[in-house]
Amino acid sequence: MKKIPLSKAFTLLEPGPVVLVTTRDGRQNNIMTISWTMVVDFTPQFAITTGPWNHSFAALRKTRECVIAIPTIDLIDQVIGIGTCSGVDTDKFRKFGLTPLPGRQVQAPRIKECWANLECRVIDIVRAHGIVVLDGLAAYVDDKRQEKRTFHAVGDGTFIVDGRRLSRRSMMRSKLPAGV
Repeated sequence: MKKIPLSKAFTLLEPGPVVLVTTRDGRQNNIMTISWTMVVDFTPQFAITTGPWNHSFAALRKTRECVIAIPTIDLIDQVIGIGTCSGVDTDKFRKFGLTPLPGRQVQAPRIKECWANLECRVIDIVRAHGIVVLDGLAAYVDDKRQEKRTFHAVGDGTFIVDGRRLSRRSMMRSKLPAGV
């Protein structure tokens, strides 16, 4: 095995898919790209990393709600573009041709072009680590959408695309919580 710099170790443990997080600060909608997400146990709780360096963070703190929109690989250029500009001076929905749909449980919009949307409420902000813990309120999936492959950021400007889904449910059935 070849030794790599410890500062690059994070690229070996890539997290969940790259997502778009929408907020509404009371006046306008915004979108930010987040490449670090996680599910908290087998619950409808999630965590994302962000902080004061992101324009949307102020809206997250103020409204304590957001939508996690899960894009698919056909949206990769829009997702990267969203992550490289600021909502301070850019209407990202308009610039990237995305359609805001009204949230049903929150004021933040869902994104029509995304495969799935999770409406969430902020339940904790761990400032020391830039972690925002979210309680899922509602989940929506566009099952008619043909493209369903998500993508994951490695952290060095490259991405991994989800591929074929493999089932081992019969082997794991006794290990999963009821209802999963």
